Amino acid sequence: MPLVVMCGYPCSGKTRRAEELKAHFEKSTDRQVYSVGDGALGLDRNSVYADSQKEKEARASLKAEVERKVNKDNIVILDSLNYIKGYRYELFCLTKHTQTPHCLVHCLTSGEESSLWNRNRESAEQYGQDIFDALVKRFEAPDSRNRWDSPLFTVLKDDILPLDDISDALFKRKAPPPNQSTQSQPLSSTNFLYELDKTTQDVLMAIFNAQKTSVPGDLIPVPGATEKVALTRSVNMAELRKLRRQFISYSKMHPTENTSQIANMFVQYLNKGLH
Repeated sequence: MPLVVMCGYPCSGKTRRAEELKAHFEKSTDRQVYSVGDGALGLDRNSVYADSQKEKEARASLKAEVERKVNKDNIVILDSLNYIKGYRYELFCLTKHTQTPHCLVHCLTSGEESSLWNRNRESAEQYGQDIFDALVKRFEAPDSRNRWDSPLFTVLKDDILPLDDISDALFKRKAPPPNQSTQSQPLSSTNFLYELDKTTQDVLMAIFNAQKTSVPGDLIPVPGATEKVALTRSVNMAELRKLRRQFISYSKMHPTENTSQIANMFVQYLNKGLH
């Protein structure tokens, strides 16, 4: 059943709100409610968020746990920072694949307010100040105009959680239909991995070379795709390679039999990730 994605600065009240939601769903429905988060997985926040590789592995573990639990019967609440828009897009794709609704609850606070709450916690529960500041700086705020951030419920610290509205968004709204980039298909094409690697590399090189003569706002044609890459800013190769790795990782799990569509699927992914 539905996925609720919590989002916000460190120490912005996400866990308290997640607990409110869990209690509400357990009282108002007969469905199994799961809360997945850093605490549930026993993650040491200062150790994890001080090391980019550990953080990446932690996000992968959280996503895998969500994927194991989300289905047409359960309610899953992901109680973590979820501060990277690309990661929220991956979660959105997961809900499309499982054909279940989702929503985002943004616990909105100022950096100063969250920092104060952090300092008032027991020392074992605090973020180190350097780590806290870095996470706030890197935070990518949700935008309801993005499909993966919608429906979006923004909650201030003194607000009453709109439980009925959230329930309506989850239970009275149709699940997003699967599309070619998220629908799981059998891996029958023996050269799929080769085409995936070659096509995505060709797309990256086309973008990199086109940026030498293009300006932000240009639509960049790429080999094998009918759709074009819309760049609103200059993008370095490191960022492009990161998005390519994410796309390849997802595509290996959800391959398409029609390898001619890989380029268009990658362009769509890039246009979301570079938005």
